[in-house]
Amino acid sequence: MDISAVIGEELLAVEFVQDFLQLRFSTPLFILYDWPHVLHTDYSVAYGEPDYRNALCALIGETVSEASLEEGAALTIEFSNGVVLGLSLREEDVDSPVSGSYSETGDPTDAEEF
Repeated sequence: MDISAVIGEELLAVEFVQDFLQLRFSTPLFILYDWPHVLHTDYSVAYGEPDYRNALCALIGETVSEASLEEGAALTIEFSNGVVLGLSLREEDVDSPVSGSYSETGDPTDAEEF
């Protein structure tokens, strides 16, 4: 799946919705049913750890410099400040058949699942 439209976009909102996460950019939208890791250059933060929500929210206002989605492998979104959101899509790491979805237009009704 091509997610290159998110490159150069600013993260506008991090939305915690019951048991999933939405990442809103000026147009694109990611809905994640599994929780990504927040990877800094010298440490990482995972769901359930102290400051996880703060680490995600600190990315609001940052611009995406690189992004890739390799089905069955990983979703990675790197921001201009060097922080990377990483989500394993390997079968042994996911909890359900669908780990998330991506909409280039920001409309959840035309989102592609991964």
